Amino acid sequence: MAWRLLVTNLKSTQTQTLTLTNLLRHSSPFSTSFLVTKLPKKFRKKRKKHESPRTKLVQSEPDRISHFERILQTDSFFRFLFKSKDFLSKQPEHVLRLDDAGKLYRELGFPRGRKVARSIERHPLLFEPYRHSDGKMWFGFTEFMEELIEEEREIMDSMEMDRVRTVRKLLMMSANKRIPLTKIYRCRSVFGIPEDFRDRVSKYPDYFRLVVEDDGKRVLELVNWEPSLAVSQLEREFVVNEDKVKRMFMFPVKHGRDLDLDLDDTRKLNLLNTLPLVSPYSDGSKLELWTLEAEKYRLGLVHELLSLTLEKRASIHHIVEFKEEFSLTKHTYQMLLKQPRTFYLAGTEMNWVVFLKDAYDENGDLIHKDPQVVFNEKLRRYAQMQKME
Repeated sequence: MAWRLLVTNLKSTQTQTLTLTNLLRHSSPFSTSFLVTKLPKKFRKKRKKHESPRTKLVQSEPDRISHFERILQTDSFFRFLFKSKDFLSKQPEHVLRLDDAGKLYRELGFPRGRKVARSIERHPLLFEPYRHSDGKMWFGFTEFMEELIEEEREIMDSMEMDRVRTVRKLLMMSANKRIPLTKIYRCRSVFGIPEDFRDRVSKYPDYFRLVVEDDGKRVLELVNWEPSLAVSQLEREFVVNEDKVKRMFMFPVKHGRDLDLDLDDTRKLNLLNTLPLVSPYSDGSKLELWTLEAEKYRLGLVHELLSLTLEKRASIHHIVEFKEEFSLTKHTYQMLLKQPRTFYLAGTEMNWVVFLKDAYDENGDLIHKDPQVVFNEKLRRYAQMQKME
């Protein structure tokens, strides 16, 4: 009997405990649902977003030169004009179906997702849409634009020997005196090289040799070395104005500050590194990669490369195109940033353009203009007109 009484008391105690627990759970007048377990969004500390190299500008506000930055904005505004001109010039009858044009935003230079018709309407003197006999909408050059295209062709013909000289100098600067023809073609607009230059090469057997490699790649080789062409723009300027060239680049002597010299003595000390210059027509591939001579060679080469361009400037894409041929490194961007007296880098860290500062006046205009540059400026003026004045 005693054990039965003990079991009964234990069951009774457990039942009372469960009943009390349930009672407290359901009868509590308080709720914790109103308590704030997360900090409200408006009170949270905002994280500072790190700028992407795609959007971060190269120059900070105090160092920014407005007329160089404005040139890039102008390029962006007229991208459709020049890319469409080049593309249509290669098409039969200089026309293109509008449905096809809408898919070629890269080739024609209009924003992705936008209608190409809107870009055409911005330049009514140069481009016009029309309905073809097949019932489809097409667009092409106006008669006035056809006249301008013919004028540009005449300029190209008159400047042919000058462009041949440019290509010869490019080949002379290259490590093995040879450059794939496709690379020259992709950068042709920067140097003013005509579209059909690949066909004109055969006219100059004393200068060029076209070699077809096993993989089908066509490579342009230099036939004869011309000593008179192997003189850089820097070397010519040095003869005219030695002091100016001495100030163009900065190669500070290591630990120079520890010597506690005045400004004039510091300049004289740094000149020991600046001179002598290293010719861009020497073989830079034989120089040790991170030596002072190698850096002077690469800076001189970029300077000479820019001096050969029409507008004395080039984008990262044009410079990288010749990276192997000109023995350039992936640190070219940082190297140019350290020489603000000679070069100005505009745009963003991922998509920058380098300018040769001495080639421009204080208003951002080229001091010496190639005939092709004059033609391009005239084309931009017509592109902004809605009707002939």
